[in-house]
Amino acid sequence: MKTFAAVDLGASSGRVMAGRAGPGTLELTAVHRFPNEPVRIGGTLHWDILALYRDVLHGLREAGPVDGIGIDSWAVDYGLLDATGALLGNPVHYRDGRTDGIAARVAATISEPDLYARTGLQKLPFNTIYQLVAAAGTPQLEAARHLLLIPDLIAYWLTGEQCAEATNASTTQLLDARSGTWASGLMDELGIRPALFPGLRMPGEVIGRTLPTAGLGETDVIAVGSHDTASAVVGVPGAGHFAYISCGTWSLVGVELEAPVLTEASRLANFTNEGGVDGTVRYLRNVMGLWPLQECLRDWGRPDLPALLRAAAAAPAFGTVLDLDDPAFLPPGGMADRIRRRAGRHLDRPALVRCIMDSLALAHRRAVRQAQELSGRHADTVHIVGGGARNELLCQLTADACGLPVLAGPVEATALGNVLVQARAAGAIGGDLPALRALLRDTQQIVRYEPRGDEATWRAVEREVGG
Repeated sequence: MKTFAAVDLGASSGRVMAGRAGPGTLELTAVHRFPNEPVRIGGTLHWDILALYRDVLHGLREAGPVDGIGIDSWAVDYGLLDATGALLGNPVHYRDGRTDGIAARVAATISEPDLYARTGLQKLPFNTIYQLVAAAGTPQLEAARHLLLIPDLIAYWLTGEQCAEATNASTTQLLDARSGTWASGLMDELGIRPALFPGLRMPGEVIGRTLPTAGLGETDVIAVGSHDTASAVVGVPGAGHFAYISCGTWSLVGVELEAPVLTEASRLANFTNEGGVDGTVRYLRNVMGLWPLQECLRDWGRPDLPALLRAAAAAPAFGTVLDLDDPAFLPPGGMADRIRRRAGRHLDRPALVRCIMDSLALAHRRAVRQAQELSGRHADTVHIVGGGARNELLCQLTADACGLPVLAGPVEATALGNVLVQARAAGAIGGDLPALRALLRDTQQIVRYEPRGDEATWRAVEREVGG
């Protein structure tokens, strides 16, 4: 039996978890949870990366001696370092408006079909490629000599070693989808310096040992699926043919494949091919997820969510259904008012929450269906992992919308996937992904929701909303 620390940084909160793993055993304990609050300075939205690092160190010290440390976080964002390795400024938040209109500028140089054929990435306005084009000519980027994605930056501060873990690198839209290497030719065409990017590491490789300055003793920092969704997909307790929804601030909806899908139909449906653990492909679509609900709760002073969800469950179904993937819902602030304006009428809180739940379930339905059609990979069940697995109303509505059983849990799939990759690398457990998932099924709580309701009604609502 060995113990591993999983550092899991989400878009709204972070956590350090301690996982004990061995033959037939997988246990997870929360050591330290902390908020992740962005800071707006001079009109630019930044991550408070030093506060996050302080909390990471605190959590790792609280975890005590461990046999390994793995780090995962949200995707696309990065820190820039100078020639001495010093951070040049707080990383910019992907929700910042600096990338507005940049996708069109990139498309004038590289067409969207060509960009997709080379990188296989979903068009999202905040992808790293667009952030770097937006930053072109700024003093900070001009002074930069190294670029590290968020989990790689934390690992660098812990070990002094610079690398780019492959699953997170695949979210930048700067990695070749076929070869899995940096697309340096693409970078050259857009005026992005390939020398900024460090060498790639695969999940399971040791990045380095913790420095004495970290105050953690000498512990291996192990590359995991450092994009949190890559770790979450490892943490899906699936068997056979399944679709997954990693549901939190975002819903990442898709299937696991052996090779990317680079067809024009896939591009037009806005599906992405991201790297997974053991050479798999996470073929998925980003859906807005619980972000609108989280923002409403923040605006309302964080009322009792279970009570609000019970009231929403009692509200009329399909009273208002919206396309939550509309970019109008991407920025923070005033979310409830934006939803009411789009609805064209006043919605009380239960009706507004029901609107979000119905709309999100409809988005899940569309993405699950398209993932199967575009990939040719059939799904018999849908697994919901992450914070959304706690939301009984959303899980049931998703089962109803998809017409498939939903298996909800584990909530901490990302941390569990992080621990599983570390434990296998350290020899505490063995096996391929199906074996790791069998251990999850044997040790973690999973709740099953059977589909109910009227398929014809969901079809009609989908036609009305569009898609």
